[in-house]
Amino acid sequence: MNLLNATIALFILVTLMNMISTNAQSKAAIFNFDNRSSERDWKIVNDGVMGGLSTSKFKVYEEETAAFTGLVSLENNGGFASVRTLLRNYNLTGFEGIIIRVNGDGRKYKFRIRTDSRFDGVVYSNNFSTIENEWVEIKLPFSEFIPQFRGRVLKNVPSIDPARIKQLGFLISDKQQGEFNLIIDWIKAY
Repeated sequence: MNLLNATIALFILVTLMNMISTNAQSKAAIFNFDNRSSERDWKIVNDGVMGGLSTSKFKVYEEETAAFTGLVSLENNGGFASVRTLLRNYNLTGFEGIIIRVNGDGRKYKFRIRTDSRFDGVVYSNNFSTIENEWVEIKLPFSEFIPQFRGRVLKNVPSIDPARIKQLGFLISDKQQGEFNLIIDWIKAY
């Protein structure tokens, strides 16, 4: 190998190493579930607010994972269970979306974002599917979140402003009656 080829090979190797380093650093942890106090940061909101009978729990485990589990009931016009958390001092400007690592039950869920601290109001929602008993990483680009109010799609609402994200959460709905189990390893911005 002559000196020119060696120099080119070294340049390519350094460029690739920088790209790998940049990609590794381009994710920011939001929740790792690495302590029990994070369990208290999450709040359950089920269809009982409208008279429904669905139930759910959110628990953080020593294995540094969290589980969102429960039973969706369609009785009394119910049909949803959710959990959400308020963010603290997160500014996700410059990020393209959220990536989650989950192990599910084969059901469909929604990842939800709110840009204010209110209990009710506009929520940005993105659907994702799980594979039964298999860990998967799911990318949820901010550009694919749909603004909604109580399940109805809203028109003429601005896109998500990553600098204003205040709440994150998970929801199971869409008449998926029965038990559910979603294990969450982490939530990151990418």
